[in-house]
Amino acid sequence: MKFKLDKTLSLVAVGVLSVLQGVQAAPVYEIQNLDLDTYDLNGTLTNTRNGYGMSVNNNNEAVGVAKGKKILTIDEDDDGIIDIEDGVADSETISYSIYSTISANNFTFTAIENAADTPWLPTFESINGTVAPDFLDDDEENSVDSFFYGINDANLKVGAMTAPEQQLTYSGDSDTQEYWYYREYEQRGFVKAGDDTEIAILPPYYEYISEQDDGDVTVNIGGYSSATAINENNLITGYASTDISDNSADIIDSCVENDSETEPSEICIQDNQFPNTYGYSDIQYQTRGYVWRYEAGDIAESFLLPLGLDVGDSSSVFTGQGLGINADGTVAGRSHVYRGGDTDELYLDAAYWIQNVDGDYEYNWVDVETVSDVRSSIAYDINDDGILVGSYNKYIDGYTRDKFFYIDTNDADAEIVTPNDFYDALSDLSSRGRDINNNGQVVGYIETTHDKETPRPKAGFLYNIDEDEFSNLNDLLTCESKGFEIDPDTGSWVRHEVQIEDGSGKTLSYSSEIEIVEANSINEDGTIVGTAFIRKPAYQYDDDGDIIIGENGLPLFEVDADGNAVTAYLPRMVVITTDGTELTDEWQAANSCVDDAGESEDYVRQGAASFAWLLMLPLVWLRRRRK
Repeated sequence: MKFKLDKTLSLVAVGVLSVLQGVQAAPVYEIQNLDLDTYDLNGTLTNTRNGYGMSVNNNNEAVGVAKGKKILTIDEDDDGIIDIEDGVADSETISYSIYSTISANNFTFTAIENAADTPWLPTFESINGTVAPDFLDDDEENSVDSFFYGINDANLKVGAMTAPEQQLTYSGDSDTQEYWYYREYEQRGFVKAGDDTEIAILPPYYEYISEQDDGDVTVNIGGYSSATAINENNLITGYASTDISDNSADIIDSCVENDSETEPSEICIQDNQFPNTYGYSDIQYQTRGYVWRYEAGDIAESFLLPLGLDVGDSSSVFTGQGLGINADGTVAGRSHVYRGGDTDELYLDAAYWIQNVDGDYEYNWVDVETVSDVRSSIAYDINDDGILVGSYNKYIDGYTRDKFFYIDTNDADAEIVTPNDFYDALSDLSSRGRDINNNGQVVGYIETTHDKETPRPKAGFLYNIDEDEFSNLNDLLTCESKGFEIDPDTGSWVRHEVQIEDGSGKTLSYSSEIEIVEANSINEDGTIVGTAFIRKPAYQYDDDGDIIIGENGLPLFEVDADGNAVTAYLPRMVVITTDGTELTDEWQAANSCVDDAGESEDYVRQGAASFAWLLMLPLVWLRRRRK
């Protein structure tokens, strides 16, 4: 059953109707990038810690992002590099300073079903001159961060990238500093056709004119843009900078006015734009959603997505973002809006934009006021039938929660629908719908526990609109895909035991376990890509943060009081497919693989929020001046 929030039936009525409705059979899924010899996920690039599946097309070609370079330990005895793939090494911490080189920590990859070597194996793809994140000499260090967000059936890939590092000879007071370090821009959308060089998407606002007593100075600000999705007709949506805030302009003016050899203006500006202690830049930009048309190796045309309000004389910073686009070019995203036209009611809400006969895009608000007390909302995608999916945020039982919703944009009288999840009534479990195909199948993530004061674990979900069927993807997996194997002695399913030798010479073991924590994309055949947690052992570190190496040259692993390996969950890209088998009672009886493993106190969960990069309003740096 599905209901509008705050308009639900009683629990008794819902229970009765659920029985009358019956239970639909969901499809059985199998992880395709799982190595059944080792029960390891091929879900990230070599020498990176985390992997995320972002998008998959109808040719079963996927794109993803690897994050976190491993800290590799040099063996002082033979100068060898120690990199134990079965162990968890801390990801490299990246901090930015005008006094140190800029090191990248995000890398793009593709994964293809029909790959020549290993199906669905993440394969590094260079963006803006990046090299694979293997162990490199200092002069080969990457300074470009790159992200893939979408891919269409013509193998056009879209995403965002940074500029490479630039150096300026240092002329300050330090006797040891040789260079200052900066970039021309900090985020720029791109489109890439096959193996061709990526085409950068230039934002409309990338220069600032600073009025000085001795004349105007033009600063090349670089601007920023991001390409978030692409449709089958090569229309790209995303967002870009269109102006700068008044306070940011004052900062830049001050840098230009005080330009000197001890601190050149471009270095002063860069320093103000690196993330502060709160993770934000002091430079803020106006952001608007955009659509770009790719044609014959170039961006042929661009379309502004208007905000849901008239900014008038306001100096406030307003935001609009395009995040999903269907075959007709209709865009789903979000925008600031004055609800009901009341200037005291400013919200960042879900929206969609439709192109009119004149070629201009018109804003449409997703009316969330049919749900009480919504604090914000967002739309992630829209299919060719006009079904839009997203989530809204509101207080439930005293806590802010996100709830997945959908709405038929072709029905003028439609209201947003909040499906029930695992219960016969609406729960307080946060959920977000990330993608929808033309069969009405929605994927996303949902929380799985009702803890009030602690972070809740999440699971990827599959929701079928036509059948009103909501499933935890982990419940749809084959036994092997959950980390089980057949015990040859008993013939029953048991968890695969991973054996590892550590630095003490002991062989440690732990049970294999895989949990899908988010689903980001689904194609027309039902192939899903997203992120799964896989269980790994944890290293021991000394007081200086270095891995402790045993006499045999291997790292020492953390062990509990009983001598068992302490484990952690690491995020890796996951690809799951279905052959059409239905999850019937008969199938479940023949494939029973349930245990009471659960999560112990020794589990450490690492973050898996891949869409944070896509939604975060970028930090933008201002650059070079010329007169």
